[in-house]
Order: sequence, then C-alpha cells, then structure tokens
Amino acid sequence: MQDTVNMAAESEFDEEEEPPFSDPEDFVDDIDDEELLEDVLRERPLEADGIDSVVLVDNVPQVGPERLEKLKNVIHKIFSKFGKITNEFYPEEAGTTKGYIFLEYASPNHALEAVKNADGYKLDKQHTFRVNLFTDFDKYMNISDQWETPEKQPFKDFGNMRHWLEDPDCRDQYSVIYESGERTTIFSNDPKEPILVEERARWTETYVRWSPKGTYLATFHQRGIALWGGEKFKQIQRFSHQGVSLIDFSPCERYVVTFSPLMDTKEDPQAIIIWDILTGQKKRGFHCESSAHWPIFKWSQDGKFFARMTQDTLSIYETPSMGLLDKKSLKISGIKDFSWSPGDNIIAFWVPEDKDIPARVTLMQFPSRLEIRVRNLFNVVDCKLHWQRQGDYLCVKVDRTPRGTQGVVTNFEIFRMREKQVPVDVVEMKESIIAFAWEPNGSKFAVLHGESPRINASFYHVKSNGKIDLIKMFDKQQANSIFWSPQGQFLVLAGLRRQYQEE
Repeated sequence: MQDTVNMAAESEFDEEEEPPFSDPEDFVDDIDDEELLEDVLRERPLEADGIDSVVLVDNVPQVGPERLEKLKNVIHKIFSKFGKITNEFYPEEAGTTKGYIFLEYASPNHALEAVKNADGYKLDKQHTFRVNLFTDFDKYMNISDQWETPEKQPFKDFGNMRHWLEDPDCRDQYSVIYESGERTTIFSNDPKEPILVEERARWTETYVRWSPKGTYLATFHQRGIALWGGEKFKQIQRFSHQGVSLIDFSPCERYVVTFSPLMDTKEDPQAIIIWDILTGQKKRGFHCESSAHWPIFKWSQDGKFFARMTQDTLSIYETPSMGLLDKKSLKISGIKDFSWSPGDNIIAFWVPEDKDIPARVTLMQFPSRLEIRVRNLFNVVDCKLHWQRQGDYLCVKVDRTPRGTQGVVTNFEIFRMREKQVPVDVVEMKESIIAFAWEPNGSKFAVLHGESPRINASFYHVKSNGKIDLIKMFDKQQANSIFWSPQGQFLVLAGLRRQYQEE
C-alpha cells in the first residue's frame, strides 16, 4: 500500500510543469561581477599573495646539524624585531646549510622593514647579510635584455625659487591668514606699506608654514600637504597624508616630515612619514606614541642625520636610506634631553644623577660616535642646552641645590667647541633665571635674572683668553624675554603678558 502511494506521488510530480529558469531571448545582463560581488571580490587573493611577505637572506653562515639550532636562534632574534615570522626555511646540501635562507613574515610591511633595516647587517667579520624581497627576483628576471631609452620627461619650470633674494631693497616676505581662514596673502615687508605679492581664497584649511630657507610655502589640507614656490607660487609638490596636522622640514630642505593622528596601524607605521621633497616619494613611516613634543625628530645641521629619543634610547638615522646608523640605537640609561650642534654633526645630551653616579653632559660626534667631551655634574635639579648659532659655544644651564642649602643655584657651563679638548668655563648665579639667549653671530650672551619687579639684565662676553667678562648690567627691567636682532649687536628686552618657557 505504501509503495502504491509513493508511486502515485512521483507520477504526479513528474507531470508538473518545470519553472522557467531561462532568460527571455531579448534579455540583456548589464550588471557586472564587480557591482554584484564587490565586497567578495575585494578580498580575493592577489597574484603575489603568499610570496610578497617572504625575504631571502644571503651571506648566512654555512653550518652543520650541531650548530644549526644556535644559528636559527641568532637569526630569529635579529629578524623578529621587524615583525612576526611565520615560517623559516634553511636549504641544506650534504648536511650543511647553503648560506642563504628564506623567512616569511605575517605581513608584507614586516618584510619591507626587514629589507630596509637588515640589509647590510654585519653578523661578524666574514658575514654581512644581503636581504631582498622574494618578489624582487621575478621583477629583475623580467627585465628586457634590450636597452630602451627612458622616456624624456618634460622640464617643469617653477621660476626662480629664490627670487626674493634679488630684491634691491632686501625685503623679506611673510604670510597672513584672515577672514576666519578664508583668505591667505603673501606680503613683502616694505617699511612704508606692505606690498601685496599673492592672494588666494581657501589656499589652506588650517595654517601655512615656510621652509627653513624660505624656498617653499606649505599649505595644509585634509588629504595632505602641498608645497608652493617661485615668483607666482606655483604648486611644486604634494604629499598625500590623510588628516595631517603637523609638519617639519630638514634644515637642508630636502625632506619634509608629516604627522597625522588618523593613519597609524600596528602593522603599517603611518603616523609619521618622511618625504623626499624633490621626488615626492615616501622615504619611511614611523609609529608615534605622542606628538606632545613636536618635532619628534631632530635634524643635524646638514640634513645627513636625524635623531629620536625614547626611554633610555637615542636612535640616530641616516639619509637617504632612512635606516638606523650602524643598524643599532644608543642605549643611554636615563637620558633626559639632547640637541644637535648648529655647526657640526655633534650631539649634546645629558642624564641625571643616579644614586652615587653624578649627572653628566656628553658631546658625541657622528657618524663615528666618538665622545669628544664628558662633563660630570653634582646636585643637579635640571639642565637646559643652549647652542650658539654657529656651534662655536654650548651653554648648559645647570640648576643645582648645593649640599647644606635649600635654595637653587644656577651655573652656566660654557663649552668652547672650537678649542682643543673643549675646555669649560663656569658662570654662577644665585638668583632665579628668567631667560637666556646667545648673540646670533658673536660670543656674547644675555641673561634675565632676579625677582619681579627687580629684574636685572646682564650681558657677558666669552673672550679668547679663557675668561668670561660681565660687560654690562641693567637693573629694574620690566622684561621676561630676550630677542636678539638676526645679525646681533642689538636686542629687545620684552615684557610679555604670557611668559614663554625657555627653549
């Protein structure tokens, strides 16, 4: 009976008309896969997936089984600094490694960091690593054997980038933003009346910044930075950095550093980016824990080096590679501050006292890392580093609390940088120091000291005979800031409502 029912049901189903699954003859499918499956296709595997995270390390020591584990530990310690290593392969022949290895990272960005920082790493006297991306081999293998003349690029004439220097009246330029940021104007500072040079609406979204030598004017936009220059302020270059809020130039104007709080990720450092101004290329990205002390990097006077201080570490990078100098940072326990000389590739840094170890100021030369002068200091509360503009002198303002007293005494430790063994002279003051400033092109310095309303202005001269003379003092000055004229000789003592902190 059951079989009869089933057969009847099957017969009835077979007789039903099948639904029409075919498209009409005149149907046109105008929806492509990209539109229909955009989110799925976006995550499809790329052709290079799986190998763009692999690096090839050459010039690795050739070892047997008894030393292989030790070699792997050393390699892993060096290369795991750049990211998580997911796979390692050590090719062997006749029981001995071949002298090259393959490392696979969790991210292509980690592989790029390994190439950038480990290529040229000196393991020992016989072994210096050569590190390349695995994908580079395909790229170089596909280079044609036939020479093809590169396409000639048209010359872009931006005009005379230093045209204002030819002004017969030596007038400089300055920028003004007004109408709630809607208009930006460039003026020449004529003594009678400012001369309009250029004016544009919505030229920048926040503010503008001149490069150190005045060659470029930087404007800020949500998508990045634009540089302008020449007599007509044509756009010279632009750098894409979403949400950029801070920038800094190298002294030589070859590089610009941008900061954005929006772009950083753990795998891909994008908070700080260093750009090549001439080519527009991104040179390197860095993470940034805090931008409170901008600029993060301090540049050497010629732009060949830049440095960054973190806890107990001073990292020196070199250009144009943007890699760590000698592939390692300086470990300086307790380092508090550092500063480049404006005249030489010399860094001054200081560390506070630690139990029985005195505080010290160190002068270190680069790239040799030679310590050319170390000065021990005792009972130190704080230090400030003040370079004279040419780097002929360094003044270290040392606040001390002598034993047996409760007050603070200030010593000005003057380092004579151009003399043999860098001798140091000391000027002691028992009053509160309000401001200090070197004469730009000389060997004089000015100090504001005392308590309001009895503020004294003292002027000192560092002489070649090893003496520092007090040449003049004015008392009862209503001032808290010192401003020397650009060429020296004259200065302004200003009483500002908002007192600036010492730089």
